[in-house]
Amino acid sequence: MGYIGAHGVAALHRYKYSGVDHSYLAKYVLQPFWSRCVNFFPLWMPPNMVNNHLSFCLLTNFAVLNNINVISIHFQITLTGFMFLVLSALLGYIYSPHLDSPPPRWVNFAHGLLLFLYQTFDAVDGKQARRTNSSSPLGELFDHGCDALACAFEALAFGSTAMCGRSTFWFWVISAVPFYGATWEHYFTNTLILPAINGPTEGLMLIYVVHFLTALIGAEWWAQQFGKSLPFLSWVPFISEIPMYGAVLFLMTVFAVIPTISFNVYNVYKVVQARKGSMLLALAMLYPFAVLLISVLVWDYLSPYDLMGNYPHLVVVGTGLAFGFLVLLVSWSLRGSNTEVRFAPGSPLGRPRVVQLDVPFQHSSASFEIFQLFYEHGKRNVVLTGKDDSGSFV
Repeated sequence: MGYIGAHGVAALHRYKYSGVDHSYLAKYVLQPFWSRCVNFFPLWMPPNMVNNHLSFCLLTNFAVLNNINVISIHFQITLTGFMFLVLSALLGYIYSPHLDSPPPRWVNFAHGLLLFLYQTFDAVDGKQARRTNSSSPLGELFDHGCDALACAFEALAFGSTAMCGRSTFWFWVISAVPFYGATWEHYFTNTLILPAINGPTEGLMLIYVVHFLTALIGAEWWAQQFGKSLPFLSWVPFISEIPMYGAVLFLMTVFAVIPTISFNVYNVYKVVQARKGSMLLALAMLYPFAVLLISVLVWDYLSPYDLMGNYPHLVVVGTGLAFGFLVLLVSWSLRGSNTEVRFAPGSPLGRPRVVQLDVPFQHSSASFEIFQLFYEHGKRNVVLTGKDDSGSFV
């Protein structure tokens, strides 16, 4: 069974992207800048395919496999931007494996620069597609998939800058939740709506400014109590006694994530009501993401190895890969909207799978637990099925 049937492919060709960006920063500052940047790319360079190929080695889990799979990939503007974030996360791993020690300040600066380049390339690829008349739904899908994975790699980069340690996972959560919410909203409204203040624009700019500032003041500032790092706000109850990065996590959740998700739910509710549909069924689309989060949290709680503390990179990347499949599932469903797209009964994503929860009771090594993470990710492939007019599945 393929990922999507012939009818889904036909629907994909008929798909037209629709998006609205209400950001003033993007309209008056960044869009003009990106429009200038696109002129540096030659017209023979489409955003989603270039003559050159990049061959790289993908190391599968070291606990089980020793062989190396060599993969040839079309080098793309989108992929180049994504690789900036991979490099950023790799720097964090080299200089702070547990994300709880201060890296050299030039690493903080590199985190900011690489994130800025990612944002620029991510914006320029769409402009290059229109400039070369090479826009395609598949290219947009690839771009969206890279953005979903970028949540994990940038969370690791920020964890390095702010010395977040095991709390790095929660920074991934507060980036993944709005991303999934926007994708879920897009599924119902058929329009990607970015409010006046949004993550892809103001959010990313704020983060790379934080990276640059940390290069000046040092990462230790983030590990101090909020009241000590910002003495003029030491009177604020509750957050004044927690680490600075913890206070930022709390404030971002309250003042950014919750309002954004409320905005998504409200927009979906309006569409569902207009179509006389069921809001409960609409909310059910959030179920796989909730299962993924709960599974990882329960696994970490039951594990005797403190996975998030000892292996933050593997946990965040592994969970981020599974999250990327979830996002692509919703995106495929959107782009094949006149083809029935659903979880196949045999797909692990169609039901709760928390096989890894029994690992702590097997007295297994930490490397085996890591293998479980990647193994479960490998099984969580998105099995989509197209249904034709006769009712048969292809």
